[in-house]
Amino acid sequence: MLIIGIAGGTGCGKTTVVNQILNELPEGEVGVISQDSYYKDTTHLSYEERVKINFDHPRSIDFGLLADHLKILKSNKPIHQPVYSFVKHNRTGDTILTHPRKVMIVEGILILTNPDLRKMFDIKIFVHADTDERLIRRLKRDISERGRDLDEVLTRYQTTLKPMHDQFIEPMKEYADIIIPNNKYNTVAIDIVKTIINEKL
Repeated sequence: MLIIGIAGGTGCGKTTVVNQILNELPEGEVGVISQDSYYKDTTHLSYEERVKINFDHPRSIDFGLLADHLKILKSNKPIHQPVYSFVKHNRTGDTILTHPRKVMIVEGILILTNPDLRKMFDIKIFVHADTDERLIRRLKRDISERGRDLDEVLTRYQTTLKPMHDQFIEPMKEYADIIIPNNKYNTVAIDIVKTIINEKL
């Protein structure tokens, strides 16, 4: 099994890159695991307490569970991936049965911050986009998909997203094997990734 880690700041276009890789490889050979599924369980907290959590800090992620799940998949057994609700700021209690595949993509803003996880990735990709571009994408997504209002998104961006990006995410570029600039569709980078995957498979 080939494990690919795809990181980068919020709104950088990780999902676009993941979808480009999926489109280039045979159907059924690639599985995707999202870091977002592995936010720590916050059932013991009230909603008011959950809202105050800094979800852009590595502490908010259950990296232990994510690493365990990758080991299980590597041993050719399926896992039950947690389902997370951005509206409730908590896991829903549901899970998604995820089967091992030849290629497993793990994507998320903080996945390269964890040394144990980094060691498990055969290819580490960092997707880069300009700060302005990322903020615009984040605004559109949070307002349309997550029911946030403009002030809430901007306040969160200034108080946690940007400081956490500068402290934890941007420095992770040094661990990346490939950095993909994603201000436009990057065919060459995707072709390179595809070639590496095919060689390793």
